Amino acid sequence: MASDFRFIRMKPARIVITGVGLAAPNGNSLAEFRKNLLTGVAGIERIDVRYMGSQLAGVCHFDPLRYQKKKEVRVGTRAGSVSIYCAREALADSRVAFDSLPKDRIGIYIGCTEHGNVETENEIYNISKFSYETKYWSHYHNPRTVANNPAGETSLNLGVTGPAYTIGAACAAGNLGLVHATQMLRLGEVDFAICGGVSESIHTFGIFAGFKSQNALATHAEPARASRPFDRARNGIVISEGGCLYTLERLEDAQARGAKIYAEIAGYHVNSDASDYVLPNPQRQAECIRAALRRAGLSPAEIHLINTHATATPLGDIQECEAIRSVFGEGCPETWINNTKSFIGHAMGAAGALELAGNLPSFEDLTVHPTINVDDLDPACALPGLVLNQPRRVSRIDTILNNSFGMLGINSTLIVRRFLP
Repeated sequence: MASDFRFIRMKPARIVITGVGLAAPNGNSLAEFRKNLLTGVAGIERIDVRYMGSQLAGVCHFDPLRYQKKKEVRVGTRAGSVSIYCAREALADSRVAFDSLPKDRIGIYIGCTEHGNVETENEIYNISKFSYETKYWSHYHNPRTVANNPAGETSLNLGVTGPAYTIGAACAAGNLGLVHATQMLRLGEVDFAICGGVSESIHTFGIFAGFKSQNALATHAEPARASRPFDRARNGIVISEGGCLYTLERLEDAQARGAKIYAEIAGYHVNSDASDYVLPNPQRQAECIRAALRRAGLSPAEIHLINTHATATPLGDIQECEAIRSVFGEGCPETWINNTKSFIGHAMGAAGALELAGNLPSFEDLTVHPTINVDDLDPACALPGLVLNQPRRVSRIDTILNNSFGMLGINSTLIVRRFLP
């Protein structure tokens, strides 16, 4: 592994994905996750939410003690445990000789929607039992609630002394983790990156109450059918936890150690709507997609798979479909479209990273996993190439475009391509 400082080149370094580690509501490895996406297995269940009773949620069932001691789990956060699990799994998957890497040349960049709500809510609830006497407030509260906590806990667990911080980008954060890592590798700030997104959202009642007050919280008698992007009867978001972290490297470093390469980062773009706190802007979304295509040097017809952000809100799904339609139109016969939230709900800061992972195996098996739970397709969401309810075997997948959008109008589009030497 090169350890010299490298700066911007006239031709940017090629950045590749060499490891994937994840915890999803329907799988704790890429192989398990992918199998369930192809066989229609969703990961939504009912949980008890403080003050609100039974609610639908996507819950992860990984073993935090696989990589942490009991005390570390007790002192740390759920987001920290998710991050550590995913980071360790990604490193194992990458087969890198981690112990021999210079730890000051490793960067950890983790996207997160929000952080600290869970711990603060828990502490307020606990001291309410003691007439709000603050002497019962945990002295671990501050390190648990700082925004850099997930990356910080991961750096402590791994012994990484390079830059480790989180990226607050609402529900676009998972994509931003990969974008930022790509930039830092190209700038020569680090030689190896662990990046992606995590979420512990289901452990805060505030997010459930907030979406309910907006009439944006999904309801359904069957949990597995609750997340219904593009369906005429969709009625809101299923809140989920989860995480997905990747190892990213410069191509020459990955090739020098004979690493397996999942994909190459082809292009990306991030912009802002600047128009509303919550409602998305399809014009700005379309601009984001077009800019990512330009950076990748690709035409719309050269994109073979689009993973949509669609969260199953009535208006949000339509507006993203408008953006996609304006870019891709009717003239892209080899472009297929799917949605992963129909299986796992909305994993917030982890969404983009998880959704990309679920589609990466398409490069090898040439199969597009479907959007499930679509019984009555909304005509306003009837995009050409939309894959519904059953997987579709196709002749070619060389490029994947991943959309992730978030509150306060942040938009991100990430494009990866099949690796070709």
